[in-house]
Amino acid sequence: MTKDTFSGEDIEPGTGIMYVRKNGEVLHFKSSKSLRNMLKMGRINRHVKWTEAFREHRGGK
Repeated sequence: MTKDTFSGEDIEPGTGIMYVRKNGEVLHFKSSKSLRNMLKMGRINRHVKWTEAFREHRGGK
């Protein structure tokens, strides 16, 4: 299984969004919520409470 680039959640096979940047970097997103937060809003995943990066940064899990 692949992981969501922004939230770190597992993506079920056959679902999700694959985004390819102009430089060839491939980003995988579980939902449009993750896509919007990273690309359109420019948020950092360590600062968003529902992401795994936030939990790891704060010492949880």
